[in-house]
Amino acid sequence: MRTPVFSAIIIVLLSVFSITSAIAGPKPVKIICSTYPMYLFTNSVCKGSAGVTVDLMLPSSLGCPHDYVLTPQDMRKLAEADVLVINGLGMESFLDASLKKANPGLRIIDSSSGQKGLILLEDHESHGHEGEKSRGHEATGHHHHGDYNPHLFSSPRRAAWIVASLGESMAKIDPKNAALYRKNAFSWHRRLMDLSNMYTKAVAALSNRNIVTQHEVFDYLAADCGLSVVAVVESEPGQEPSAAAMLEIVRTIREKKAAALFTEPQYPAKVGETIAKEAGIDVAVLDPVASGPKGADLAHYESVMIKNLEILKAVLGKK
Repeated sequence: MRTPVFSAIIIVLLSVFSITSAIAGPKPVKIICSTYPMYLFTNSVCKGSAGVTVDLMLPSSLGCPHDYVLTPQDMRKLAEADVLVINGLGMESFLDASLKKANPGLRIIDSSSGQKGLILLEDHESHGHEGEKSRGHEATGHHHHGDYNPHLFSSPRRAAWIVASLGESMAKIDPKNAALYRKNAFSWHRRLMDLSNMYTKAVAALSNRNIVTQHEVFDYLAADCGLSVVAVVESEPGQEPSAAAMLEIVRTIREKKAAALFTEPQYPAKVGETIAKEAGIDVAVLDPVASGPKGADLAHYESVMIKNLEILKAVLGKK
């Protein structure tokens, strides 16, 4: 039988435990993002959430990690994280089996989950119409011909749905901050959809919408706003085309009457400039926001995309 003194001691201990827990606060949530766009999206959705930290695994200046190799520092970040936000569709092929080794209990949010109308790599003619497909997909996997284009983030419309999905995923993982996640996600979803509509309206006024890009990073943007990518300079990012391939691109530019060629700040522009000069078309730079300043949120993405739109109007509006 419990004595009054024993019961009193138990009550005191429970009170002390409750006070200590209250002071310590809820368990923090450490989120790591695989790529810079995922960092921007997640940072925006989680802004203001108590006890939540968002970090970027790769250098913010890297761009798309097509040939990235994990470092010991990356493995430590993975080991210490509670949540990993990935691009999906094969972008994180560099992770492979390292995830289970580094942190078996890591929760993964695939930002591409639920996206419809995925575009096959090198499917420039259809832009998600004749070649449009959707499927289930793994978190990692190498790119091969026939795989789906992973660059959803370069389209404000796709980015809007990524943000909305992230808000719901974080609300389930961290219910105490659910209302804030959903509020932030709703606000940014609306702003990004407005931005997407700006693109659609501006492109509709252009007489020539045929373009050439550095690689397949802008395929979703083109499909969503009405541009047509008739050729790409590099079928594999970072690998310059042969002389024969360059001549074929020039031929395609003339045949399709492409208005301009757009390079990216993440890659050398020399080959693209050479092709544009040979074909007699304008060349300009569009930034897919695959890299940028650390600590930024979607306001940075928004400003870069608005600048891209102004460049498109200035270059294509002359045609």
